Amino acid sequence: MTVQPSVAAKTERLLNLVIALLSTRMPLTKARIRAAVPQYQATASIEAFDRMFERDKDELRELGIPLVVDVVDPLFDDDQGYRIDRREYALPEIEFAPDEVTALALAGQIWSHASLAASANAALTKLAASGVELDDQSIVGAQPRVSTTEPVFEPVKAAMLARRTITFDYRKSDGTTSTRRIQPWGMTQWRGRWYVTGWDLDRQAERVFRLSRVADKVTAVGRAAAFDPPADHEPRVLVRETESVPIDQPPAILRVRRGAANLLRRRARTIGEVDDEWSLLDVDYRDEQDLAAEVASYGVDVVVEAPDAVKTAVITLLTAARDRHTSGALSNAREEAP
Repeated sequence: MTVQPSVAAKTERLLNLVIALLSTRMPLTKARIRAAVPQYQATASIEAFDRMFERDKDELRELGIPLVVDVVDPLFDDDQGYRIDRREYALPEIEFAPDEVTALALAGQIWSHASLAASANAALTKLAASGVELDDQSIVGAQPRVSTTEPVFEPVKAAMLARRTITFDYRKSDGTTSTRRIQPWGMTQWRGRWYVTGWDLDRQAERVFRLSRVADKVTAVGRAAAFDPPADHEPRVLVRETESVPIDQPPAILRVRRGAANLLRRRARTIGEVDDEWSLLDVDYRDEQDLAAEVASYGVDVVVEAPDAVKTAVITLLTAARDRHTSGALSNAREEAP
């Protein structure tokens, strides 16, 4: 998921349209679609809405979303509506896998952190009020959120939008730090982590920086609108290419409970079944601490078999979490004591 100001509004509008079409079992007429999608309501005229809707239809189809035209009422053949063909869009035998639901909802919440939640709920409310039968498995109910807990997320985003150069201290995987000066061209999320991409002024080359490795202080320098990102710059592509660097170490061996840790399962080299409860995964990794943080987030559902360094890092993280919880509980107990 990539944050770029020029496409944010259109992305949110398309997501709202997809949600509206997925959340009903019957085709929606253009009038109902306009009433359900906030951005369509804001158009100046029916003609302006028609032009925007036609462009959006073409874009959804280019993205591979099976948008089809269907008859709303069999008694009136000329009363046509639009729907998404779930048989083509969903995985076999299910409507959506949990990770697909999460990805769809998260995509709209990147911009302004929760912009999709209000728009999606408003769209569904309007559909219900107009007599549309909503699907009981509506995807909006999940309402997951992308974590932007990195302290530097907001200042980096602000500098990117203002097109100002930033400086910061950056920690490499070997633990060393160095000061970097970059023109932030874009931000994207890849495999649960946020990155900023741009032009490294000291190295005179495109570079990728993981936000979790940036020091807490990011300083914007120079004037606004000091640079223009290249039109062909694709943050997600650059991050993916960086992550594709060959790995020169054995994979981690993880014991994973059945039905858990789907993201780890997707990345696994191999998956073996230990018994009716556990699977054994071989997972490539580049940074011990990053893998440990990911494993620890699954709690008791993932156990590290090897290497020992990752196992120790997971134990350290879980112990620290336990200590913080214990300390917080004791503090609350003292405050509540008479």
